[in-house]
Formats: sequence, C-alpha cells, structure tokens
Amino acid sequence: MSALISPSRRLRRTPFSEGVEAAGAKAYTVYNRMLLPTVFRSVEEDYHHLKSAVQIWDVSVERQVELRGPDAGRLMQMLTPRDLRGMLPGQCYYVPIVDETGGMLNDPVAVKLAEDRWWISIADSDLLLWVKGVAWGLRLDVLVDEPDVSPLAVQGPKAEALMTRVFGDSVTDLRFFRFGWFEFEGRSHVVARSGYSKQGGFEIYVEGSDAGMPMWNALMEAGRDLDVHAGCPNLIERIEGGLLSYGNDMDKNNTPHECGLGRFCNTETAIGCVGRDALLRVSREGPVRQIRPIEIHGDAVPSCDRPWPIMDDGEQVGQVTSAAWSPDFDVNVGIGMVRMTHWKAGTDLDVVTPAGVQVATVREVFWN
Repeated sequence: MSALISPSRRLRRTPFSEGVEAAGAKAYTVYNRMLLPTVFRSVEEDYHHLKSAVQIWDVSVERQVELRGPDAGRLMQMLTPRDLRGMLPGQCYYVPIVDETGGMLNDPVAVKLAEDRWWISIADSDLLLWVKGVAWGLRLDVLVDEPDVSPLAVQGPKAEALMTRVFGDSVTDLRFFRFGWFEFEGRSHVVARSGYSKQGGFEIYVEGSDAGMPMWNALMEAGRDLDVHAGCPNLIERIEGGLLSYGNDMDKNNTPHECGLGRFCNTETAIGCVGRDALLRVSREGPVRQIRPIEIHGDAVPSCDRPWPIMDDGEQVGQVTSAAWSPDFDVNVGIGMVRMTHWKAGTDLDVVTPAGVQVATVREVFWN
C-alpha cells in the first residue's frame, strides 16, 4: 500500500486543485509547500501525449517573489550574476540566484513588469526569505512579497492552437521568453512564451485565486478536439532536454558554472551581485566539476530518488542525480555531476544504481 500525504494548512492547495483532482492525478510531490502533480495516466503515457498534443499544467508551485518600488531593479541585480542592464519590460530572463559564496539558491525566471516592478518565478526553495533579508539589511526602498499569482502552463505541439482560441491570434506574436498582457473574463493576465518542457508552449500568470478554475475550464473546453489533457512536468522529457531540477541536480553547494549555466553569468559586469567576488575566480579558472548528460546502458533503471555514485576503477568521480528510461531513444537518459578529469564526451564510466552497476557514457549534448 502506498503512503498518503496528509493535508494541512502547511501544505497548500492551488487555485487549480479541483481540476487536477477531477483529471485523475495519481501522484504528487511537495514543492514550495504546495502540491505538484507528477503523474496522471503513467509517466510514459504522459510523456508520449506531451510530445504529440497539448497539456494543461498546474504549476502554481512556481511561486512569485514580487519586488516593487524604486530599488526593485537594484535588488534584482544584487541577486544574480546575470547582467540585467539591457533587460526591458516585457522580457523574461533565466537567472541563477546565488548567495555570498556563489552557491546556487534558485534558478528562476525573472519577469520584468516595469522598471520598478519584477516577479521572480521560483524553483523549490525559500527564496522569499533570502530576498527579504537582503532588502531589509541594506534598507532598500522596495516591497518584497508573494503576490496571489499562480502560473498555469500550456505545453505541447498544439499549445499555440489552443491559446489562440482563448486569448486571440495576437498571442502568436509573442517571441520566446517574452510576455504580454491578455484579457480573460474582464481581467488582465501576463502570458509568456515559456515553460518547463522542450515541446513549446506558454505560461499564464493567473492573478487572483478566484480566476483559477474559470481559466482551467476554458482551456479544457477549448481544447477538446486537440486532445487536451491535464499534465505535469515530465521526468523523461525534461532529462532528454537537459532541463535541470533545483534540489535534485544542483543546490547551494554548486556554483552556476558547475551547473553548466556560465552562459547566464556576466560576472565581470554584474556589478552589485552579492556573490560576484566569489564567482570571479570560478569564471576565470573554470569549474572542477560540471553537469553532463549521462547515457546509462543496459536495463531500464529504477527511480533516482538519491544520488548514484559514478565510478572509475573504484574511485568515485561524480554522481547521477536524475535518470529515466527513454522510450523514444531506447536508452536510459541521465543527468550527472562529473569531475573535469572524466567529463569528456565518450568517456565510459560505471554507475552504481539500486539494481546494480551499469556501464554509462558521458555525452556531448542532451537528447532533445
């Protein structure tokens, strides 16, 4: 018998929970103290459907940290080594957030609503408390809070067709990582071309919990002939595409450069970033370990709920942090942190899985 999750006020429902439950969610994880669905039909069935049709995802767990006030832009730059000076309202940036040691605290998307107003759409960590602490400690003129905003993702190759039916043809004008304001039932919502899959789609930042189910129901109704289903971030698809999971593939003990996110860091010019000094050496010398795609040969691997050692001749040289069997590529796909001495593409290593030792190969690129 599977263990159950006990509901309480500490484990929040979402504005879309009613729809998720009616759609038959079979499993959840806890993310930012909220319920995130992880399976509807099966991981593999959900995977095939995501790649062929369109899904509606309740990703309310991507909570927003809002910065509002004259010092909002200054505070935002203090949080990340990515240079934000050229960012304009209407743009979204993927931004590593670091502490004073250069360690990753989160890898969110920053949404610039105006010069004095930002949303940080966070991964699973208490970033709100860190941001409030930085703002208070430096007496910045900025309000830091969590607004009543809950993202709803529309993902898959038919996502654009569905979105036009609800928001109009102008939604197709959005470029990748750009957003606009779109009306729904008399209320304006931010809609961005973005999402946690490689299949294409949009994220709707639904403002107001009361707007949740009307939005969910409208999308479901409009997508009937498109084979719309409730869905969720898919483990197999995200590993194939090299989409990292904060808390699984990296945490505060890793720098952005170790996570392969150096291209999102402008450490030399990101003046004011609290971790800048610590990252300058890393950016100049390079990391000694880094995330790599790992192809694991042999039988389908079990669930990777803890790091699996990567070994070479009896010595541990890294760890696999995410892994799954890929039906499309007919191989076990994985993400691992590997020492620089062993990260060259084509290097064969051993991975110690719960099912035993399996041979693995470091790849140059991810699968999708």
